[in-house]
Amino acid sequence: MSERAAGTDLASLLGDLAVEMQGQTDPEATLKVIVEGAIALVPGARWAGISLNRRGRIESRMPSNVLVGELDEAQANLGEGPCINAVREHHTVVIDDMSTETRWPRFARLALERGVRSVAAFQLFAREENLGAMNLYGTEPGVFDRESIMVGEVLAQHAAAALAGAMSESQLQSALVNRDLIGQAKGILMHREGLTGLQAFQLLLRTSQNANIKLVEIARWVVEQHENKLREG
Repeated sequence: MSERAAGTDLASLLGDLAVEMQGQTDPEATLKVIVEGAIALVPGARWAGISLNRRGRIESRMPSNVLVGELDEAQANLGEGPCINAVREHHTVVIDDMSTETRWPRFARLALERGVRSVAAFQLFAREENLGAMNLYGTEPGVFDRESIMVGEVLAQHAAAALAGAMSESQLQSALVNRDLIGQAKGILMHREGLTGLQAFQLLLRTSQNANIKLVEIARWVVEQHENKLREG
């Protein structure tokens, strides 16, 4: 196959994967597609995982196996490693040979013990939001070449956009559910206590503040207690 044909096939595969990622509305499903796509398309990638940036705290998600989960978690706990740098310094980080790596000695030792010889970490950045990093692991030195980096960076761009969209959709759905719960709780209190809508909301808010519990959790408790009483007759 010619280089042009191979390039066309790769572009087509990346395009198909981008469409599949964008079609997901659930963040977990999106992460799964990203990880599976990275292993399938990035040359040299044996395993993959995602490190999400949760307001500065790095959280391992959707590792392709236990080994990846351990290494992603180790980087978060140690505060060092390629994925940490990819997130914090906003660029792609590559380790060509773990046996000669000196930047992150503790992580390198753990990775070598698990048979990992190469790593590539790509930042996931979309809509001015630093979402985290896509982490790829290889079992041989030097497996992440120029083509790997090019494919990985294109994939990371599509992945970040899809993940941002799925997270926004999930947050919207959660907000709608929370609004409905609070509305139900207000209605219950208005009927039971003879309160106005504003008074019922203020009661929920005061209870939330006094108990140091989120407003939606107080509302959920009111609704659940009401439903339990109805079931009991």
